[in-house]
Amino acid sequence: MNNRQRAMAVLNYESYDRLPVVHFGYWRETLEKWAGEGHITQEEAKGWGDNNEHDVTIARKLGFDFNWSNCFGVGTGLRPWFEEKVVETMDDGMEKVLNRDGVIVLRKKGATSIPAEIDHLLKTRKDWEEHYKHRLVYHEDRVTESRTRVGDRMVRFDAGGSDHLCTGEREEPLGIFCGSLFGIIRDIVGVTGVSYMMMEDPELYDEIINTVGDLCYRCTKSVLETGAKFDFAHFWEDICFKNGPLVIPSVFHEKVGPHYRRITDLCHQHGITVVSVDCDGCIDALVPTWVENGVNTMFPIEVGTWNASIAPWREKYGKGLLGVGGMNKVVFSQDRAAIDAEIERLKPLVDLGGYLPCPDHRIAPDGEWDNVQYYCERMRQVFG
Repeated sequence: MNNRQRAMAVLNYESYDRLPVVHFGYWRETLEKWAGEGHITQEEAKGWGDNNEHDVTIARKLGFDFNWSNCFGVGTGLRPWFEEKVVETMDDGMEKVLNRDGVIVLRKKGATSIPAEIDHLLKTRKDWEEHYKHRLVYHEDRVTESRTRVGDRMVRFDAGGSDHLCTGEREEPLGIFCGSLFGIIRDIVGVTGVSYMMMEDPELYDEIINTVGDLCYRCTKSVLETGAKFDFAHFWEDICFKNGPLVIPSVFHEKVGPHYRRITDLCHQHGITVVSVDCDGCIDALVPTWVENGVNTMFPIEVGTWNASIAPWREKYGKGLLGVGGMNKVVFSQDRAAIDAEIERLKPLVDLGGYLPCPDHRIAPDGEWDNVQYYCERMRQVFG
């Protein structure tokens, strides 16, 4: 079996020869540290990106089989992006920067944390009409300009699809990226702004959600109608934190749920049965909306301080709920005993079926190269 066959067998409750060892990439600072230690080259560290040639090389050195974040990335975001520029340099060296989402953020040179949001360009209907609405319009270039790595080559989409995409001849699973139905709105309006907008201008709130939803649907439809074959569909959201969602669950269910259903129905019509969503944080309150509307695979199941796991979701929703992630990457900064204990914790979860362990986010700079290698080795020994 190849890794694609193994992964899909796991998620479809079928037999497989061994469990694939899956990862979800690395912080840039992690790669810089490993390059400084001589484990990888500077070129690999600087040139790394999800599923590019450097990602494949680094994974092989560590012992991973593939990166789950392997999707045909259709352009469902702002087009064009805003031109990034520094709007103010402060006395202490901090900079106020207009980023590509039209958000002014506070940046400190050398800092690796997410910059603080200072202001947002999108506040009113006038802002929406002038700066954003035209940037969320569907056009064919969003699809034809997209590309992804399939096997050992980069594949660019065209009107007739691609041989590699249409025949499905590949060694690893490949998803179709269906976009972000609310995360992108959170990005451009901000958590506070989108919360006020919901109450102060519900018509604009609905229009933005519906515009984004329609764009994601049309992009997905355009790709699937070419006959391209994918192993799974994938959404990105990141709309939760450690205590729960950044949106009222009932509102999310009412306003965004139907757009999920429309897109997942389309995917099902084209033979795609595994539909995953990437959402960090404590997602429990949003899982019902996803499951009810055709999203059946939770990723990356961050363990965090709230001890997320597929087990309680499986007990509640049954075998129809799948998972990728849930491996506590914190142990990479500890020792082999901690890694062994984490793998033991994963055993009963793997036994449930329909679940692929994967570090629950990018491997952080405190992760030790030898520990990650040991994890990959032990995963093969335990689940081979």
